[in-house]
Amino acid sequence: MSIEVRNLTKRFGAFTALDDLTLSFPQGQLTALLGPSGCGKTTLLRSIAGLEMPDSGQVLFDGVDTTDEHVRERNVGFVFQHYALFKHMTVFENVAFGLRVKPKKERLPDAEIRRKVHELLQLVQLDWLASRYPAQLSGGQRQRIALARALAVEPKVLLLDEPFGALDAKVRKELRRWLRRLHDELHVTSIFVTHDQEEALEVADQVVLMNHGKIEQIGAPDTVYSHPATPFVYGFLGNVNLFHGRVEGEHLHVGETAWHVGDTVEGNGNGTTAEKATAYVRPHEIALLRTSEPGTIRARFIRAYVIGPSARLELERVETGEWIEVDLPVATYQGLNLQHGEVVFAKPSGFRVFAQT
Repeated sequence: MSIEVRNLTKRFGAFTALDDLTLSFPQGQLTALLGPSGCGKTTLLRSIAGLEMPDSGQVLFDGVDTTDEHVRERNVGFVFQHYALFKHMTVFENVAFGLRVKPKKERLPDAEIRRKVHELLQLVQLDWLASRYPAQLSGGQRQRIALARALAVEPKVLLLDEPFGALDAKVRKELRRWLRRLHDELHVTSIFVTHDQEEALEVADQVVLMNHGKIEQIGAPDTVYSHPATPFVYGFLGNVNLFHGRVEGEHLHVGETAWHVGDTVEGNGNGTTAEKATAYVRPHEIALLRTSEPGTIRARFIRAYVIGPSARLELERVETGEWIEVDLPVATYQGLNLQHGEVVFAKPSGFRVFAQT
C-alpha cells in the first residue's frame, strides 16, 4: 500500500508541529522519519495512524482519503518505543490479542489463531518463549514480541515510533539488522521514527529529514548523506567542519586561503559578488600535510582518539583558534608521528559551500 500526505498541518497551541507537509511513502518500502526532538516526526506518524487528527490536509492510503477514518478502520500496525505489552498476559496471549478482539464475524477460529500466533513467534524467532510473561524477557525480546503483535492483524502499513530507543547500543544494532531482514521478507509498507542517523541510514530505503515541522530533504540513505541539500542536513548527518569566509569571483576566501568554488555556492544569487559563505567539510575529506600548499589551512595538532581502524584527530586553526576534526586510517596517523602542538596543513579534498542568509 502506498501512503501520501497532502498539505498536512498540525498545531498544538502556538506550536506548529507539522507545517503544510506533503510527501509520499512508496509501496513496500521502509521509510525513516529522521530529525531532532520536536521536529514533528512522531506527530506525522500518529497522523498517518489516525491517533492524531490534523488541523488541515489529507492522509491517503492507495489514493483513498482516510483523514477522517478512525484508527481501527485504517488497519495499521503500531509499535511503540516502550513495547506497551500487557504485563498480565503471556507472550502468546499478547500476540493473539489483536486477533481475539476482532468483531465476531471477522474473528478467526481459535485453532487458526493459535496456528497464526505460533507462525509469527517463529518469524521473530521467539516461539520458545510463548508461555513466558513480559517481565521475564529482555528489552530486545519484548520489542520483537511487540512487532509480532502488530503484524498479527495483517496490517496494510507498519508504523514504528522510536522502536529501539529504549535499548542499549549493542541490542539496537542487532535489532536494526533483524528488522531489515524481516522487512525484506514481508514487504509491508513501513515507516519508522528515529533521531539516530546511523539507524536511519543503515535500515531505510528512503530517508525523510525533518526540521521544525518541514521537510529538509528526501532521498535514499547514500544520497542524503553524500549530497546534503541544506546546511541543516549536513550538520545533522554526521560530523562536519565549518569554514567561514567570503565569496569573491569564483573563490571562497577562508582567512589566508582561497578555494575555487566556481558558481556552485548554494543560495548565492550570482556566484560572483562578495558574500559571506560557509564551506562544509566532512572529517574524512581532509588530508594532513607537513608543508604548505595552495588551499591548505594552518592548524596545530592537539590530540587523537583511535577507534578501531580509524583515528579522529582534533586540530586548532592557527588563525582563529577554531576546532577542526580529521578522520584518518590508523596506519596513516601513526605514519605521521604527530607531536602535540605541532603545526600541520589541512587540505580539504571535497566541500560544499552555502551562502549565509
